[in-house]
Amino acid sequence: MVSPPPGATAAAPVRLPVGPAPRPLMSSQGRLGPPGNGGPGEGQSGEARKLQEGRVARRKRRKGKGKAGARKGGRGSGAEGKPEPQTAEEAAGLGAEAGARAGPGEEGEGGGSVEEGARRVVRGDEGSAEAGKEAKGGNEGNEEWRARTGRREDARPSRAQEGEGEAWGRFAGAGAAVAAEAEEETAARQPAGRPAAGSALWRLPEELLLLICSYLDMRALGRLAQVCRWLRRFTSCDLLWRRIARASLNSGFTRLGTDLMASVPVKERVKVSQNWRLGRCREGILLKWRCSQMPWMQLEGDSLYISQANFILAYQFRPDGASLNRRPLGVFAGHDEDVCHFVLANSHIISAGGDGKIGVHKIHSTFTVKYSAHEQEVNCVDCKGGIIVSGSRDRTAKVWSLASGRLGQCLHTIQTEDRVWSIAISPLLSSFVTGTACCGHFSPLRIWDLNSGQLMTHLGSDFPPGAGVLDLMYESPSTLLSCGYDTYVRYWDLRASVRKCVMEWEEPHDSTLYCLQTDGNHLLATGSSYYGVVRLWDRRQRACLHAFPLTSTPQSSPVYCLRFTTKHLYAALAYNLHILDFQNP
Repeated sequence: MVSPPPGATAAAPVRLPVGPAPRPLMSSQGRLGPPGNGGPGEGQSGEARKLQEGRVARRKRRKGKGKAGARKGGRGSGAEGKPEPQTAEEAAGLGAEAGARAGPGEEGEGGGSVEEGARRVVRGDEGSAEAGKEAKGGNEGNEEWRARTGRREDARPSRAQEGEGEAWGRFAGAGAAVAAEAEEETAARQPAGRPAAGSALWRLPEELLLLICSYLDMRALGRLAQVCRWLRRFTSCDLLWRRIARASLNSGFTRLGTDLMASVPVKERVKVSQNWRLGRCREGILLKWRCSQMPWMQLEGDSLYISQANFILAYQFRPDGASLNRRPLGVFAGHDEDVCHFVLANSHIISAGGDGKIGVHKIHSTFTVKYSAHEQEVNCVDCKGGIIVSGSRDRTAKVWSLASGRLGQCLHTIQTEDRVWSIAISPLLSSFVTGTACCGHFSPLRIWDLNSGQLMTHLGSDFPPGAGVLDLMYESPSTLLSCGYDTYVRYWDLRASVRKCVMEWEEPHDSTLYCLQTDGNHLLATGSSYYGVVRLWDRRQRACLHAFPLTSTPQSSPVYCLRFTTKHLYAALAYNLHILDFQNP
């Protein structure tokens, strides 16, 4: 450890008498000794006061410079500034060496031993040759100044005493620089704190800040996050983005405010939502097959289930969600003809085949049961709450039980007087709706009681003949969506009216709509019959938002099925499975 010189630790300047003051006597080598040995400035009046004032002045300059003391050299004076090393390590080493040589009670080599040692360190550095020349020139200038003014050498403090203050100043400055660097590294590792200065708004409690910032729009929150690290962390709170996400497309929130993807930060979902709104995506192909198919598809977690001919294949997504593992996880067979439709329910796959049979497959085992259900092909099937409903080309709809003891037992047979293309069970498990070809009845949409099999009501009355419903889905117990041959997507609200739909969207090119999918809030996606066109709709607008043709003229194909997540859209066509990646456009 290097001890501070006696004069470097004084708290305030000491006022001395005007007359001659006693001082410690020093020998010619800079050590304390008896008088008469030729020590510098012996017997000079007022020398102690000048020495004290010089130390006070140097201390004030060091205090004002702060952390820059390790880089700004000099013997306590900016005018005599001797160059210092550029790094804190060099400054610390130089200060320690000079302090050790100039410490009180240790003999120096002549009157300038400390200064000579510091000069040798500076000259020894290969990168500081010019700095050494400047220091040498500064010393020569000081000697010329003393010669011109006629001042004696003993009229100034000894070089040993100045070396003490110089070495201690270098050591203290280097220590301050190292401590400052350590504090910066620690602050970078720790979470950002609130801004210490600035508007008084940031000193409010976080609850009030959340309330105030909740009125900001997406652009304002993004700009606020660029102010500092603390505000960046604060503006990433899900509560601030929840209101914005509910008004965005496909952000994982339903119309009632239910969060379907609570594990993903809301801010990240809002970012991806802007790509859906602007139509920014990257197209790709996940699967191909040689012969023409009419595939159906379902998503569950990180798995994709797709029908090809009379098989159902299960694939696992890779972590990015934009590609599949080529080797399927499982293959589910049992039908003699193509699989027309299937659903996932209670760890089971319920499939409807062109052979008039219904198949029940356990996902995590090889258990498979199939039974004859209809006289002709089964076009559609749905399963909820242990109940299976099916619709067929034979103009009937049937209700089945999924219970193990009653599997394959028909509970109700309903005569629909028309071919059934689509079917769906209400979330309340009290009724189900059928979509027919609209050839034998004036309304293709009819609602039946699930327990008794009786007709409850029909939806709409102004359908043209042949306006069959190819796909329909319940969005809530009282609202549902339908699409089909009449080129319209219709939104029905049973609380308002069963005679007229609440909202409708027309396909611009008068193409049949084979399938639809919704995010439960504002986004609606449809698949057309020509050129594999996938359209995105904002349900708050009448016009189509974006259209993505996935096939060219020689390979024109309908979009038989589509599904999407908050990041990707998957569309099954006759020859391949397409993907639209909205996360990495």
